[in-house]
Amino acid sequence: MPSTAKPTDRTVEVDLGGRLVTVPEGGLYDRFRMDTDLDEVARDPRVSSVDFFRRMPKSRVESRIGPTLTPNFYYRISTARLTMLAPTRAIRARLPRELDPLEIAPGLGVVSLMAFRYDVCDIDFYTEAAVGIAVKPARHGGLGLFDLVTGLKNDSLHSYVLSLPVNTEIAQVRGHDGYGFPKWVAELDVDIDAERASARLANDRGGLDLTLSAPTPKQTARPSGAHVSTLTSYTTIDGAWHSTTSQINMLASGTTRFPRDVDLRLGEGRVSDDLRSLRPTRTLQLDVTTEGQLALHMPVPTSVQDRS
Repeated sequence: MPSTAKPTDRTVEVDLGGRLVTVPEGGLYDRFRMDTDLDEVARDPRVSSVDFFRRMPKSRVESRIGPTLTPNFYYRISTARLTMLAPTRAIRARLPRELDPLEIAPGLGVVSLMAFRYDVCDIDFYTEAAVGIAVKPARHGGLGLFDLVTGLKNDSLHSYVLSLPVNTEIAQVRGHDGYGFPKWVAELDVDIDAERASARLANDRGGLDLTLSAPTPKQTARPSGAHVSTLTSYTTIDGAWHSTTSQINMLASGTTRFPRDVDLRLGEGRVSDDLRSLRPTRTLQLDVTTEGQLALHMPVPTSVQDRS
C-alpha cells in the first residue's frame, strides 16, 4: 500500500519545459508527476471522495512545458466569485478584437473578480486570483441576456482573463507557458469557510494590491457529480487562439444576489488596475464554493472569429 507521506518544509527542483521550479519535497508533484495515485488521495482527510476523477482518465500530451498528463486534478478547492456589471465600452477597450463581450443589456457587460484556494492538487497547494470578462462563445452571436441567464444558472460560462496571480512557481510556469494565461507569482492569501470568504493580494513592492471580504452565502451540499459547472477560457499561444476547459464538481456552494456586505478595497497593483479599467458599476451576485473539485484540461486550438 502506498505511504501517505506528507510534504516537508524542504523543496526540490523540477524541470518544466527547460525551466527549473521548486515544489514541496514529498508533495504530490514530487512523488507522482501528475500521475497521482487516487487511492492515496482518497486517504487524505481533506478529500471527501475521488469518484469524480475515477471516471476521467488522463492522457499524455506534448505541450510548451514538455510532455504532461491532462487533466490536472484538484481534489479539494474553495472559490469565491463576484460578478459585476460594467460598461461595454470599457470592456471592449480591454478585449482582443476577436472576442465579443457578453452583454446583459445594450452597453452593459459582465466582469468578475475571483479568488481560489487549492488545498489538495496534483501540483500541490496554491492560491490564485483573477479578473475576467464574460465573453460570447467563439463564433457564436447569440442573444447576450439569454446567454448570461443560461450561463449563470447552469454555470457554463466563457471568459477572457486579464490577470491571474498565483503564489507558487509551478502554478505560474504551467499557467503562463503551458496555458497562455497572464500569470505571475505574488503574495496571495485566500481563506474561504462557511462563515466568510476573504482574499488579500500584495503588489510587487509589498504593498496592497487588493483585498476582498464577504460573508459566505448559505451553502447547499450536493453528492459528487450532481452539479458540475464548466468554464471555457480563451488565450493565445504562439499567436494562435486556444480554449481551456475547467470542470468544477460543486460539493458545497451558495449564492447571494445583489450582496450588500461585500468589502472590496483596491490598492496599487496589476489586479486593481485591471479591475478599475473595466469600470464596474454594480455587483450582481456573489458565488462561494466552500468545497469543490476541479479538472483543468490542457488548452486546445480553437477557431475564433475576427470581429474587427
